[in-house]
Amino acid sequence: MLKGVIFDVDGTLLDSNDAHALSWVEAFEEAGYDVPFDVVRPLIGMGADKLLPKTIGVSNDSDEGKELVERHSDIFQERHLPRLGPFKGARDLVRRIRSDDLKPLVATSARDEQLTKLLKAAHVEDLMEERATASDAKRSKPDPDIVKAAIEESGISPKHLVMIGDTPYDIEAAAKAGVRTIAFRCGGWSDDKLKGAAEIYDGPSDLLAHYEASAIGREIQ
Repeated sequence: MLKGVIFDVDGTLLDSNDAHALSWVEAFEEAGYDVPFDVVRPLIGMGADKLLPKTIGVSNDSDEGKELVERHSDIFQERHLPRLGPFKGARDLVRRIRSDDLKPLVATSARDEQLTKLLKAAHVEDLMEERATASDAKRSKPDPDIVKAAIEESGISPKHLVMIGDTPYDIEAAAKAGVRTIAFRCGGWSDDKLKGAAEIYDGPSDLLAHYEASAIGREIQ
């Protein structure tokens, strides 16, 4: 029986992936790096520990890396987050899950100090019981550390959980932690890139429309 659902936030509940990519581009420009949006965008969903080495060859633990991480966060929160909103059906989906006595959890590459703002922008900040962030893990997705932290926090066996995410990194991280994934297209990835997910939907409202027949609905009937 299913007992809990682990949610990614960016690109899954909140329409924020493009804004994160643009924030990195702007932070890189300020530091003197020319990294095109199209290079950064496919890396959104990974944490800075993966993104910085892949784009400019800098470790996130270096002084420069730390400065870039902080600048990305500031740009995102000041310039872009205020205009972002949830995908249609995001709040209704989390409420439906709670009404079925399933525990909603969060596993995100965002840091603690940013997550509350992301959940508020997604209109679900009052619905999420437990949260695992980049602050709880040494390595970001697609390594399984964050998903494992969410599992440990929940006290639920991986076989009684499902994760909802929008990137191949969510799927890979969850699989390494022994958790099945439901994928959403709303984060910008094609079905081919999302292979490995148990099911794929357009977004929260699409999953709600097919809820009873989904991997979630079938296990609570």
